Amino acid sequence: MVSYVNILLYGVGGLVVAGMALLVAFQEKLVYVPVLPGLTKSYAINPSRLRLTYEDIWLQSSDGVRLHAWFIKLFPNCRGPTILFFQENAGNIAHRLEMIRIMLQQLQCNVFMLSYRGYGASDGYPSQHGIIKDAQAALNHLSQRSDIDTSRIVVFGRSLGGAVGAVLTKNNPDKVAALILENTFTSILDMAGVLLPFLKWFIGGSCSKGPKPLNFLVRSPWRTIDVIGEIKQPILFLSGLQDEMVPPSHMQMLYAKAAPRNNQCLFVEFPTGMHMDTWLAGGDHYWRTIQEFLEQHLPEKREDRSSKNENVAARKSSL
Repeated sequence: MVSYVNILLYGVGGLVVAGMALLVAFQEKLVYVPVLPGLTKSYAINPSRLRLTYEDIWLQSSDGVRLHAWFIKLFPNCRGPTILFFQENAGNIAHRLEMIRIMLQQLQCNVFMLSYRGYGASDGYPSQHGIIKDAQAALNHLSQRSDIDTSRIVVFGRSLGGAVGAVLTKNNPDKVAALILENTFTSILDMAGVLLPFLKWFIGGSCSKGPKPLNFLVRSPWRTIDVIGEIKQPILFLSGLQDEMVPPSHMQMLYAKAAPRNNQCLFVEFPTGMHMDTWLAGGDHYWRTIQEFLEQHLPEKREDRSSKNENVAARKSSL
C-alpha cells in the first residue's frame, strides 16, 4: 500500500513540476497576446478609414527595437491635451480606433497610440523591461515636438496599459502632467491567481497573504500597486464594476494605495462597465468625467482657447 501511495505522490509531484516548468517557459505567451484568435498581427484598418488625420511614426527604443505608432490630431494646429494611450493586452492599436475617434471629439485632444514591441507593426518580442523602454521612447518623442503643448501630456492606460502608464508617469514627473487608469490590475502576480486559481498558493503580489515561493520566476510582474503610491501627478481611476477580467477590487486597492499620498486622486465607478467597454457603457458620464478632470488639472490656455474657437468657426463655415 505504501508503495502505491508513494507512486501517487511522486506522480502528482511530477505533474506539478512539469506544469510549473511549462508556465515558466511560456509565461510571455500567457501574459502578452499581440494577436487575437482568428485574426492576423497586421492592422485591419488605419485611422484614415475613420476619416482621422494621422501620422505614421517610427521610433527606436533605447535597446534598438523599431517601434510603430500613430499620432492622430483633432486638427492640424490643435493645442489641446495630448493623450499618450497605452492599450489593453490583446490585439493591436487598430482595434481601439473607434474609441479613439470618440475620444478626439469628446475631449478635443490629440492622441498618440503606441504599438508595444511585438504588437502590430513593431519589431521585437514583448517583455516588461522592453515595453517600459518602448513607452519611454514614445514620451520622449512627444516631449520634443513643437506642434503640441508639451505641458499637457496625459498618460491614459487601460488594463495592461495602466501598468505601463503608471511606471512611465512615476519615472517622468517633469514630462507627464496627469495619469488616467482604467480597469487596471494591482500586479500580474495577483492576476495569476485570478486567471489560474491553483497558482494563488505559489504566486502573489503585495495584496496576497502568505509566502509565495515562485514569485521569483515571474519575468513580467508589473507591480502597479507598488508604483502607484510614488506618483505625484493627478490620477483619475475609472472602474467598470462588471469587469470580467480584472476584479474591480484591484482598482479600489490601487486608489487606496495612492490617495493617502496624493490628494489629486479621483475614483469613479461605472456600474455596467465591463473590461473592454467601460468607455461605451459609461456613455456621456464617462467622457464628462475625463473632461472635467482635464479641465481641473490641465486648464486650457487663453491663447489656445482663441485658436480653438477660430478652428471651430472655420469648420462651421465650410459646412
